[in-house]
Amino acid sequence: MRRFLPGEELDAALGAAAALARTGIGAVLTQLGEQVRTRADAQAVRDHYLDVFDRVRELGLDAQLSVKLTHLGLDADRETCALALLALARRARDTGSFLWIDMEESRYVDATLELFRRTHDAASNVGVCLQAYLRRTATDLDALAPLAPAIRLVKGAYNEPPAVAFPRKRDVDANYLLLADRLLEAAERGEGNPAFGTHDLRLVRDIRDRAASLGRERDAYEVHMLYGIRAAEQRALAADGCVVRVLVSYGSAWFPWYMRRLAERPANVWFVVRSLVG
Repeated sequence: MRRFLPGEELDAALGAAAALARTGIGAVLTQLGEQVRTRADAQAVRDHYLDVFDRVRELGLDAQLSVKLTHLGLDADRETCALALLALARRARDTGSFLWIDMEESRYVDATLELFRRTHDAASNVGVCLQAYLRRTATDLDALAPLAPAIRLVKGAYNEPPAVAFPRKRDVDANYLLLADRLLEAAERGEGNPAFGTHDLRLVRDIRDRAASLGRERDAYEVHMLYGIRAAEQRALAADGCVVRVLVSYGSAWFPWYMRRLAERPANVWFVVRSLVG
């Protein structure tokens, strides 16, 4: 796992962020963990992330943070989670950083979007992840449009029934491009800041071509990838003027997280295998 995880401790992640910065690439830091069941554990996660924002500022790193709401106690107490999220968004604002809210299984989408809206009303330096494989995402994008939000678009990696998510890769890819086009058009109108989370270089090329056709500057959107995957391509994109950020995960919970991702969806296994041999 060391290829995909620089280490379990925060210092390892900060070191990776510093190394990425030397190649012109930004970082998004996330501590692995999810589905916390007690308020005390959730508050410990909040306090950890508050400290991370301070460390990032002290070191002068180009690093943002990304959090899962179940890691902040969504399952334990929604209001506690909401207050923790607001505290993190305000610390991000005060430290000149940015906070991303990850999207989890489809059963959490409504709660995640509700808390995103509440937090965005109080601190606009917060963005949310949307998943292209969910059939509902185009409608969610419509509902969020008045906020002119920062959206990170990903394909999605959880095991969902066909009634909820597109089961075929080609349909997911097609929906991803449709949603990406809408995000770029909204950005052209000054209505949001898109980030595209994908390792699919064909999709990246199509998105960059579409952005160029709209007259968008190369710094008007971002491409997000995972640490340890397509590192050479990440550097090449950055060298070509694309804004690239790499998600750097850390924490002792890597093994259960990793095994659960592999068990949930067989495609995740092949993704890891291709990354190892590619």
